Amino acid sequence: MQWEPVIGLEIHAQLATRSKIFSSASTAYGAAPNTQACAVDLGLPGVLPVLNRNAVRMAIKLGLAIGATVVTHSVFARKNYFYPDLPKGYQISQYELPVVKGGHLRIEPDGEVAQEVGVTRAHLEEDAGKSLHEDFHGLSGIDLNRAGTPLLEIVSEPDMRSAAQAVAYMKKLHTLVRYLEICDGNMQEGSFRCDANVSVRKKGQTTFGIRAEIKNLNSFRYVERAINYEIERQADVLEAGGKVVQETRLYDSQRDETRPMRSKEEANDYRYFPDPDLLPVEITAELIEELRLELPELPDEKRQRFVADYALSSYDAGILTASREMADYFEKTLEHSAVQPKLAANWMMGELSALLNKQAMSIVDSPIGPERLGGLLKRIADQTISGKIAKQVFESMWAVDETADEIIEARGLKQITDRSTIETLIDEVINASSQQLEQYRAGKDKVFGYFVGQVMRRSKGKANPAQVNEILRRKLKE
Repeated sequence: MQWEPVIGLEIHAQLATRSKIFSSASTAYGAAPNTQACAVDLGLPGVLPVLNRNAVRMAIKLGLAIGATVVTHSVFARKNYFYPDLPKGYQISQYELPVVKGGHLRIEPDGEVAQEVGVTRAHLEEDAGKSLHEDFHGLSGIDLNRAGTPLLEIVSEPDMRSAAQAVAYMKKLHTLVRYLEICDGNMQEGSFRCDANVSVRKKGQTTFGIRAEIKNLNSFRYVERAINYEIERQADVLEAGGKVVQETRLYDSQRDETRPMRSKEEANDYRYFPDPDLLPVEITAELIEELRLELPELPDEKRQRFVADYALSSYDAGILTASREMADYFEKTLEHSAVQPKLAANWMMGELSALLNKQAMSIVDSPIGPERLGGLLKRIADQTISGKIAKQVFESMWAVDETADEIIEARGLKQITDRSTIETLIDEVINASSQQLEQYRAGKDKVFGYFVGQVMRRSKGKANPAQVNEILRRKLKE
């Protein structure tokens, strides 16, 4: 391919405050339309905005976590444009003096070399309302509940060169804001969404091409599809001798394509100027240090610790630290079981994750908590039950609020580990399988699986598989 993509992302993270950025109105999701927009959000005459201190604290935490500069003197500005769901006719945002400048995130896209993506800035702003186009018979409805909701817009450098890199960056940032507990990351509710700036240039060229901005992408899959489509579209335009137009586009997931929304406004079209109703934000060194001490163990640090302390692979550690809740569940499971970390990791990434995905549940909603899973793993480790029976016990634990020990005892599932009992079962199978015995001794090793299966059937799956294999091999040679 002679064209090289150049990609930058603008990610909007809704901050996890209980009230809006400049008013005391609630930010709770799902309320009836226009029931959570107060006079301040609407910009009615005589009202004044008051900055939400917690929103500033959350922005500072993000800055510290990405190694950015926290700007001690930042300013809010009015970004002027007219749109039906923008009640004041302007959006309060930050322009020349944002709260966070610089920083970086290290990404490891699947199949690609790890790299660092620069962050240009992160600035605070208020969200607009929402236009509703369904069920209004050719008209549009306006819901202003979101107006004034606090957002942190995180703008990357144009450092990404593939859709895979863009998705990896977005996922990394999604994980980070949830670790910091500054955003719930709920993409279905619009708490974490993205605008993608995409351009292409000939390979080896240093100047950027004309970019298009794809607005409001709210899933990792759509980000990847929209960017890949846009790369191909722009390349086709240039190869046909045309010119790419700077514009804003929307992604149509039904047709899997982007389409024009409007020509792209330049920054000066917004007529930014400092908001006269809001004082500059002065951030003290003491506050920055206070928040630095509040930072949790971050995802990369936790993954490295899991590899070092628990002898896990980088892949396993990456999955287990993909969310703070998953990592906490893993460590609590180890506390309650004292088993090998790899055993706990396998069960969490296997049976537990499979059922959670099937039920569309998160780890925090799992009916089997870490204490109960730890109890099950203990019984696997001490060979009270086999791995196969453990899966049956696990399914029962999912359905009823009982411990592994209670289910094992009530259903008589304890594993047979007595060697004399296993030897008796094996003798019975060998005596009843003269034809298979001849085949095995004639060199047909695959018949060994037949003997194992018969022993396990006679024991109703309770015989210790390792002992069965060891004793069976010895007896078949006699």
